Parts: sequence; C-alpha cells; structure tokens
Amino acid sequence: MKIIDAKVIVTCPGRNFVTLKITTESGIYGIGDATLNGRELPVVSYLEDHVLPCLIGRDAHQIEDIWQYLYRGCYWRRGPITMTAIAAVDTALWDIKAKAAELPLYQLLGGKSRNGVLVYGHANGEDIEETVDEVARYLEMGYKAVRAQSGIPGLPSTYGVAKDKMFYEPADAELPTENIWSTKQYLNHVPKLFDRLRDKFGFDAHLLHDVHHRLTPIEAARLGKSLEEFSLFWIEDAVPAENQAGFRLIRQHTVTPLAVGEVFNTIWDCKDLIQEQLIDYIRTTVVHAGGITHLRRIADLAALHHVRTGSHGATDLSPVCMGAALHFDSWVPNFGIQEYMRHTEQTNDVFPHDYHFDDGLLYVGDTPGHGVDIDEKLAAKYPYKRAYLPINRLKDGAMWNW
Repeated sequence: MKIIDAKVIVTCPGRNFVTLKITTESGIYGIGDATLNGRELPVVSYLEDHVLPCLIGRDAHQIEDIWQYLYRGCYWRRGPITMTAIAAVDTALWDIKAKAAELPLYQLLGGKSRNGVLVYGHANGEDIEETVDEVARYLEMGYKAVRAQSGIPGLPSTYGVAKDKMFYEPADAELPTENIWSTKQYLNHVPKLFDRLRDKFGFDAHLLHDVHHRLTPIEAARLGKSLEEFSLFWIEDAVPAENQAGFRLIRQHTVTPLAVGEVFNTIWDCKDLIQEQLIDYIRTTVVHAGGITHLRRIADLAALHHVRTGSHGATDLSPVCMGAALHFDSWVPNFGIQEYMRHTEQTNDVFPHDYHFDDGLLYVGDTPGHGVDIDEKLAAKYPYKRAYLPINRLKDGAMWNW
C-alpha cells in the first residue's frame, strides 16, 4: 500500500497544533500529531523539507522499517525535533494500518488489558483555598485522581496556576513572559497545601503534584520526605533529568513515588532511571518519544523493572496524540495513569474523536484506526500564532528552570 501524498497542517484553534496527514494509493489516510509546544515551526520544516520527500512511494505497512529509516538514516539521532517528526509519521502509519485492517488500533497492539484508562485532571488556584475548591470541582466531575498546584505567597506567578482553570495553556504570549521563583518559599508552602487537601478530602482520592524540574536532588528529597504522610500518587519532574544520577539521591531519602519523562525523546533518556528502579512512573509520550513504535519499547523495558507508564497529556498534545495514547494505554500491561487536560470546544471541533470520559476514566471507541480525524476546512480558519512558553528567574534575576 504505497504512500502517494503527505502534508503538514498547522492550525491554531486557541493554541497551535501541527498535524501530519499521510495518504495511500488505496485512499486510506492516517494522521499523526507533530506539535512541539513553543517550537512548532522547526518540526514543520523538518517534516516538509527532510522527511516527506522520503515517504512518497514507500509501503505504508512497513512501519518498523520506516521508523528505522528515519531514525538511523538521519545520522543526527534523537532530540525533540527529530523524534516529534518521527512520532508523527509513526502515528499516522499505525492509523493507516488499523484502518486497512478495519480494526481499532488497540487490537493491532494485542487487544485491551483494561476496559477504561484512569486519568488525572489539573486543579490549580491562586492560593490554597482556591486550589481546594478546584480539586472539589474535579472530584465532582468524577475524577478519581487530581494533580494539585497552588500559587505561592510572595511570588506574583508560578507554573501550574492559570486564569482559565479548565483549559490551561502556558504558551501565552508572542514573547516569553517571566515568572519569579523561590525554592525556599515553595518548599515551605507545598506541604501546607496537601495537609489542607487531605484534611478536606481524606485519603480516597489520588493526589499528584508537579515540581516542573525546579529543585536540586537534595531539595527534591526534602520535598518527598515532607509529603510522605499525605500519600501522594507521585511527585512529577522533581529535578532536571539530564543527570539521571540525581534520582539516586532522592531515592535514598523518600518513599514518595517519583514520575519523570515528559521531555524525554528516546529510551536512552530513561534507561538508567528504569534499570536502577529510580522512578516509579515513566511519562514519555507518543508525540515526543518517537510514536507508538518506540513507546512500546520504553514500556517493555519499564515493565521488567516494576515501572509503570504515566504519559504526559497536557493541552499541547492534540486530540490526535491523546487518541493514540489512549489506544496504547488500553493495551499496555504496566499502565499507571494518563494525564488528561481537556481541550477547548474549538479544538474538539477541528479534531473530531471517538474517545470519551466517564467516572474518572477515558474510553476509546471502536472506530478503525486511532479514532481521531481532522476537519481541514475548519483548521484552515485558525492560522498559526507565535506563542512562547514562559521563562523563570530567581529573585536576584538569575535564569532558572521553568
């Protein structure tokens, strides 16, 4: 089944998305997410100038060979731009293969391991009490797991706190906005947040928290230890993970579960973390870690070492990626949890899909493929708008991790 056409669609129904559409001689097409938040256009160029010319005439069924061709053949391996482009191709090809077989994608992966996929929402507030109210709202909506983020007294803004509570989008300006950070104030504040949440809601609900790469290993160890009594599902991205050895120090001091990986692109980024059991959840995702083909390898390695999946699922992943992720989640035996930040009505109109939320779980449909499409005419009505993620500075003006 030869590929006869491939094109990139850029649209901005409230935020930017990059989508790859591959069409075969039989008329079957597949789509893949290629969105790299805040750096979208380099992936567009990578696909249009370097990848798509190599796809025309190839057999769309040869997913593994095409993956290896794009990975080994480029010489400059890995990295977010390369792996996001490969992921888009891979996802679109899996979509085509499943459509050709007239089966939902999870069936080609081996069938379901579970009926529904546990997801967590993102509750946030300017202060603790507003966060308490937002957690209550998510629980009333049926969520069984909620990530809680709160503003920090004395800091004018911080990661995870948004004006729009339901449709959080951090890429908010044509040039980067600036946040101010204080580790001391943060470490003193977060235990108070979870003390209040457990006092209000008890221990039935799963509570999660995102540090967003802002601590050193010993600071992260202190945070994990201070949160142990509140029985968190996990703390996420406690330290910048370029130095995987940092997690050894955290592990020595706390039993609070650790999750990391949304910025990882290959199995090599998380190899030591998994093999040394330094983390409990690996958060690599379809769109930034080479697609379903490569994500399966990461999950299989993780399963050998008692590490579960916890895929990133923020609003910068389009419904195309979410649909593919949910088919993967439905199959993968060592599933942990799936992040689920809801998309706006505009986005859902551009990307019609068959997955749905009910009582804390997301369910995939039985539409052949990954169950997500794109309305190209509607997408064309929303032109690209440059938008950057914020940056972060310490109080003395020094750059810090956002």
